[in-house]
Amino acid sequence: MSLTHQEIERAALDLFEAELNRRQVDLLSERHPEMELADAYRIQDRLVYEKANSGLQKIGWKIGLTSKAMQQALNIETPDSGVLFDNMLFDDEARIPKGRFIEPRIEVEIAFEFCRDLSGTGVDRDSVIAATRSVMPALEILDTRIMRRNPKTGRKRVIVDTVADNAANAGIVLGGARHAPDSVDLRWTGAILMRNGEVEETGLGAGVLNDPAESVAWLARRIAEFGGEIKKGEIVLSGSFTRPLEATPGSEFRADFGPFGSVSCRFE
Repeated sequence: MSLTHQEIERAALDLFEAELNRRQVDLLSERHPEMELADAYRIQDRLVYEKANSGLQKIGWKIGLTSKAMQQALNIETPDSGVLFDNMLFDDEARIPKGRFIEPRIEVEIAFEFCRDLSGTGVDRDSVIAATRSVMPALEILDTRIMRRNPKTGRKRVIVDTVADNAANAGIVLGGARHAPDSVDLRWTGAILMRNGEVEETGLGAGVLNDPAESVAWLARRIAEFGGEIKKGEIVLSGSFTRPLEATPGSEFRADFGPFGSVSCRFE
């Protein structure tokens, strides 16, 4: 870790205010070239504290960068994670108000809802399945409170920027279908993602660390190292198996998971 407490606090407050004001901040990786991944999670922790202190309620976790393609693009070998809050939750077929987000994008996910706490550095796939109440189709709305690219320098956002920005999460849309986790093969659970009625992406759950439940096990082990746990009733987005699609005003998205269900939303 290389950043001071004051630098961590300043970065977190800048991100908090950027979300409130819908105005992006400069790249933290340019502000602090020495910034490490541990610093980014410290900023995220401070940002999460500010959100909770403002009255928001934590409802779960998201996991990102679970596909090999995304990891290779960012030159990393591990996923990242962030925290979900109640103001991020949308119902199926939701209409997302214009101006709610800055530069939203959509990804397809399989979400887990937990019936008991899950903790420990020894959590494995079987532990995840045993602690899961249901799995369901979901869309994640990504947003960035940090500019994707600095127009002056040409520098692009890197992993420390994304992690500090609460893993770029902004919203979650849950489908209505619920399934017992041991009743479906999550590796072979796939989806067709359509934007405005046209097929844009297809993918399988196996794109998420070979099995979405393995992704959740990774999260449980990672947060256990810092004394955290996945709690009963929380939702975990296990990671996307499609590329993110730009969600411009007027865009309508529908993810068809076949027998697993569907989920949709529209951006006004």
